[in-house]
Amino acid sequence: MVGSVTAVSSNGEYSFTKPNRESVTLLAGLGVEGDVHAGVTVKHRSRIAQDPTQPNLRQVHLVQEELFAEVGAAGFEVAPGDLGENITTRGIDLLGLPAGTLLRIGDEAVLEVTGLRNPCRQIDNFSDGLLKQVAGRDEAGNIVRKAGIMSIVKEGGVVRPGDVVQADLPSGPHRPLKRV
Repeated sequence: MVGSVTAVSSNGEYSFTKPNRESVTLLAGLGVEGDVHAGVTVKHRSRIAQDPTQPNLRQVHLVQEELFAEVGAAGFEVAPGDLGENITTRGIDLLGLPAGTLLRIGDEAVLEVTGLRNPCRQIDNFSDGLLKQVAGRDEAGNIVRKAGIMSIVKEGGVVRPGDVVQADLPSGPHRPLKRV
């Protein structure tokens, strides 16, 4: 499975959205250099409140650009970085990847997919009603989360728009993504 990076974003302060950058530097075991969510232990406020010693399985947030067209058809305007993601991709089904997938990005960077982003009410603060577009239920009543995936940095490197994203699926039985 191959796709590409369409945008990269980071923010050194807690804010729902993240400004787009020319590049971001991924640091092994930490996340995006200078980003508020980088670190060995959890950095998301809700996770810190639960247990600040938890490992940070949410170092890098990725969203597939195709989601923007989907929510756009329902009347919502969303652009790269608006949902707080660090890397926006095109052409790769991020939500369909199994846990443990390695994403090779550009010349050096390698991310390991840890799970799904759990959409929160902040999405409605960004645009009222958007939460229902990115989190809902399927015909069987199962929760469907579309607000991207989370990952950890296995190998660091610089990531830029236009970089190739190669998904290497794990061997053995695949574990579906769960919220992290």
